[in-house]
Amino acid sequence: MNVTIEENRSHPRLPDLLAAYHLLNQAEKGTPVTTVAGLPAVYRAEAEDPATAFAADTVLLATPPGEDLPAGCVVLKAPYEGRAPEIKRLWVAPEARRKGIAKALMAAALRRAAASGASAVRLTVWNWREEPLALYRRLGFATVASWDERPDLVCLEKPLDAIERLTPEAVRAHASAGLAALLVDAVDGGASVGFLAPLQTTEAAAWWTGVADEAERGVRDVWAAQGPDGRLVGVVTLVRAGAANGRHRGEIARLLVHRSARGRGLGYRLLATAEAHAAATGLTLLVLDTQTDSPAERLYRGAGWTAAGTIPDFAADPAGVPRATTLYYKRLG
Repeated sequence: MNVTIEENRSHPRLPDLLAAYHLLNQAEKGTPVTTVAGLPAVYRAEAEDPATAFAADTVLLATPPGEDLPAGCVVLKAPYEGRAPEIKRLWVAPEARRKGIAKALMAAALRRAAASGASAVRLTVWNWREEPLALYRRLGFATVASWDERPDLVCLEKPLDAIERLTPEAVRAHASAGLAALLVDAVDGGASVGFLAPLQTTEAAAWWTGVADEAERGVRDVWAAQGPDGRLVGVVTLVRAGAANGRHRGEIARLLVHRSARGRGLGYRLLATAEAHAAATGLTLLVLDTQTDSPAERLYRGAGWTAAGTIPDFAADPAGVPRATTLYYKRLG
């Protein structure tokens, strides 16, 4: 399900979503009110004028496929006094639940937090809200010491993966360990990334050593994601076209996320990082190919890429079975 995410603190639907959130919140706390006018002043201000209440923050809305109006929202509060940014007001209308909207909103909020350079994100949740609490734990949030002493309020925090561009020397340094492990994991997981199973670590390391040589020549850029424990958990590369008439074009290649790190938006972040760099360095068109009907297709479509066509039996999967490949493109700027 491709949920459309937009950033808009002035959307006309937002007051209704926030009002529903706060009215339920008051009822669950045992202090029910029937209208926005009865809410405590700070919550009433949010529901009546969210553009002003969240002027310094990021407000995201989610619209399900085929719908005209957002059915969910979330707020990423700007960091202050050295604290991590905080996720607030996650809400999905009851009729739109169990469709992945909450997860999509959280993934988008986490991507924006990471893009801002934050090393962690935090949030609070009432301990009786079992479903949201379970979602947060699945996304990697863990209970931490409380910064809000209200009874029954659980404080959670999630360290963020750090994405950095690797120098050719760094690619060589990671080739035989972290980068090779990512490639082996992808092949073991069935991803069609140019190799047959079983892929030996030495072969994977040799491929990355070749990538380092390309990076040194300015042909390929490499970004890697490092988990909170220092381990490499994702990588993406951008290959620049060599022909004189194609220097406006680049190719996204080897977007890999370790199976242990999936489900937290890292693939989107890596892709967005490469896209931003491509645009900043003058590229106006990106292309890629991926196995047809693979999970990667959902990522690319969700990130605004357009399918150009499908080629049958284009490449073998790791088991050696020929599979169709779909070509994608994205215009920049």
